[in-house]
Amino acid sequence: MKLHEMSAVVTGGASGLGLATARQLAARGVSVVIVDLNESLGQEVARESGGAIRFAQGDVTNTDQMNAAFDLAESLGTLRALVHCAGVGGPVRLVDRDGEPGSLEKYESIIRTNLIGTFNVLRLAAARMARNEPVDGERGACVLTASIAAYEGQIGQIPYASAKAGIVGMTLVAARDLASRMIRVCTVAPGLFDTPILAKLPEEVRASLAASVPNPPRLGHADEYAMTALHILENPMLNGETIRLDGALRMAPR
Repeated sequence: MKLHEMSAVVTGGASGLGLATARQLAARGVSVVIVDLNESLGQEVARESGGAIRFAQGDVTNTDQMNAAFDLAESLGTLRALVHCAGVGGPVRLVDRDGEPGSLEKYESIIRTNLIGTFNVLRLAAARMARNEPVDGERGACVLTASIAAYEGQIGQIPYASAKAGIVGMTLVAARDLASRMIRVCTVAPGLFDTPILAKLPEEVRASLAASVPNPPRLGHADEYAMTALHILENPMLNGETIRLDGALRMAPR
């Protein structure tokens, strides 16, 4: 898919992986709408872009808010690309330190944002793209975000790993489902990336995490995720695949 004369929606676009992706898309001439809960950051990104990026505040599990974001994107150009980066984490143990069962409420909350939110955004984007006129045999492409925790979740990551494994599981099925609509679906499963979440950790912890990556022995850069997302959008043969982006890292139990 040629990245021109079109619009794209990037969720979680006010920071980290989403922000890097939004900026790279905008640099290619794509009209970008970022969706994020953080209004101040989102407005700042839009302002600094000089109009190349627009902001829509929204929760990915909220259908009305996401439809408003897609409406904005379609007002700027034909919606042909989705990059879904929004997500949350949080520790849950099966048995907590007091010997009590882990929090079902927290588990449900993380699953709702990460997995149900992904389904919601994907279904709404696909319905819009399905109405597009095909260009070179394509109506659109969607990039989802999982994690290597889908494969090697660490202790305490049960809700996060469950949700990300669900995204990996839906990828091929979604690609097959949307094949007749000429819409592709792929997923990126990042490893340890230098995002705002990791930025909160002490420097010695960040250094230890970086050293655990075989090659290159460092944290991934958000721009490297964005490069992968844009390649998926541009390469018409990439479909139904989850791509690990982790420097050959395999996570230990803790």
